[in-house]
Amino acid sequence: MRELTVSRSLRWLLGFQAFIALALVVGDLGGAYTGSPFRSADAPSLEQPIRPGDQRRQYDPSAVPGDPARREAMPGGETYPDRLSILPEGERLTLRGTIAAGDGARVAEALAARSIEAVTLDSPGGSVMDALEIGRAIREADASSAIASGGVCFSACPYMLAGGVTRDVPRSSRVGVHQYYFGENSLLPAFMAVEDVQRGQGMVMAFLEEMGVDPLLMQHALTTPPEEIYVLIPEELERYRLAFGG
Repeated sequence: MRELTVSRSLRWLLGFQAFIALALVVGDLGGAYTGSPFRSADAPSLEQPIRPGDQRRQYDPSAVPGDPARREAMPGGETYPDRLSILPEGERLTLRGTIAAGDGARVAEALAARSIEAVTLDSPGGSVMDALEIGRAIREADASSAIASGGVCFSACPYMLAGGVTRDVPRSSRVGVHQYYFGENSLLPAFMAVEDVQRGQGMVMAFLEEMGVDPLLMQHALTTPPEEIYVLIPEELERYRLAFGG
């Protein structure tokens, strides 16, 4: 029964990818591409409360607000470093900031160098490939994962969260997903982007299944444009097995 459910999930998501690919290519051929077919021009700001059915918010990774107390403690009032800071404290490792290229190897090395039982995350997202590498490194270390109290885990960050053998999201924290960003669109890059995104989404779905997370989580990512974020409510975090309780 479990295999049948996963198979249906993958077929649905792959079919949905094909639809998005067609929308991108048709838009380019017509010279009128204006962004995602699921764009919502009136998405509220991140500061607005999240309610079931009202979960899309504006997203600018450089302006994602963190917990005020921690933000004030940062030099110059910074919100997040431009690459992951790796802060070991006993058997806990805290990862905070944007996920930059090369951070996967840095974090994997830090996890291998010491006995780590728990990893705390606070990140607005960044490199998907590095996030997958970090998620696998957390699982290989047999460590748990959690979002910092009052912190965020957006964009690629949930893939790091998925690596934990147990996963916790405090009520004061937020987890969100959205589409990958393509950049400028023209005819040839659109075809290339579709191929790259399909390959990437396949890797992400395989990773989620490997980590015990329901790949249907990706339905929210696929329908939320890059300039917005879909914030998951506690019931969804548990339904997709991205968090347990909390």
